[in-house]
Amino acid sequence: MLTFDDLLRRARALGGDGGRALLGIAGSPGAGKTTLARRLVRELNGSGLPWAVHVPMDGFHLADAELDRLGRRGRKGAPDTFDAAGYAALLRRLREQADGASGEGGDDIVYAPGFERVLEQPLAGAIPVPPAARLVVTEGNYLLLGTGAWVRVRAALDEVWFCEGDEDERVRRLVARHEEFGKGHEDAVAWVLGSDRRNAELVASTRDRADLVVPLPL
Repeated sequence: MLTFDDLLRRARALGGDGGRALLGIAGSPGAGKTTLARRLVRELNGSGLPWAVHVPMDGFHLADAELDRLGRRGRKGAPDTFDAAGYAALLRRLREQADGASGEGGDDIVYAPGFERVLEQPLAGAIPVPPAARLVVTEGNYLLLGTGAWVRVRAALDEVWFCEGDEDERVRRLVARHEEFGKGHEDAVAWVLGSDRRNAELVASTRDRADLVVPLPL
C-alpha cells in the first residue's frame, strides 16, 4: 500500500540528482491536490532553506473582468478560463532558471503568481522561487490534458501524480469550500453539481496519463 513516506522518497529522488525537477500533482476539484503538495513541500524543506517550492496552477486563473469580457464567468474553473500558455511559459522559465539558461543576473528569483481564495482572483508575483530550489511542486486540474497549450504544460513536468479518493467526500469538501469563501449552500451545491462536476469528469478522463495514481487520504 502506498504511503506518504513513499511519496516523500519519490519526490526527494526527483530533485536529488543536482538539477531541478518539476513535479505535477493533478486531480479533480476538491481531490486533495493542494493539501498533498503543501505537505510534501513542508516535509521536504524541514526547517532549512527552501529545497522545494509549491507553485499552484490556480495563479493562472483569468481575472473575473476578463472572464466577463469573454462570456466565461459562469464556467470559471474550466480549461479555457486559465492562461495555460502563460503557465507553460512559467514552467519553462523555472527549468531555465535552474539550468542557468537566462544568462542574465536579473533572474536570481523567479516570481510566480498565487491565488487569493477570498477574492477568487490571481495575485501576481506572490511566490518567490529561488535558484537554489531543487524541486518545484505544482498542482492543478488540467496538468494531464492533451489539448491546446496544456500539452506544453505536461511536457515541462518530470512526473505527474494523479490524486483520487472517495467521490462523496470530494463533493462534500468542495461544497464546504465554496461556502467558506462566500457562496450560500444552495448556490454552492448547484456549482459543484454543475460546472465543477463537468470539470471533474474531464479531469478524470486524463487519469491514465499519470505516472502514479495516489489514493487519498494516505
